[in-house]
Amino acid sequence: LFIDKVKSPIGEIRIISDGENLRALDFEDYNDRMEKLLKRHYGDYELEPMKNPNGVSEIMERYFGGELDAIDDVKVAANGTQFQSAVWHQLRNVPLGKTWSYGELARRIGKPKASRAVGLANGSNPIAIVVPCHRVIGANGSLTGYGGGMERKQWLLVHEGVNLI
Repeated sequence: LFIDKVKSPIGEIRIISDGENLRALDFEDYNDRMEKLLKRHYGDYELEPMKNPNGVSEIMERYFGGELDAIDDVKVAANGTQFQSAVWHQLRNVPLGKTWSYGELARRIGKPKASRAVGLANGSNPIAIVVPCHRVIGANGSLTGYGGGMERKQWLLVHEGVNLI
């Protein structure tokens, strides 16, 4: 696996790629969580430094620079259960500037009563921002947990044009 680091307005980001697909993206201060996920999904692995793997580092810089749809075409592949994969796939369909509730996400994957399980899958998403788990909020419109921290979730939503009242 290849790794690069990108500075952002909300902290340094670690980008993990297999040379073809983005495999993980998380914030530097959550490195322990990322390493656990990588070990769980890939077993013994090595991270080899690579500048701009698959162009993702440049794409993230464009996203943070205001070109919000730059992330839309990033090729991703994350190891997870069939259910997790369904949730993560559907997350890419949450429109830019919009939010969905956990219940809405559950309905979209055909499991309308599984909003809690959807929440767990959403929380174990290894590819932050590009697989936009930050766009999922509580049924009452409240901001709910985010693996990168609530301040980052709020920043990302405002950056993407979500009107937080």
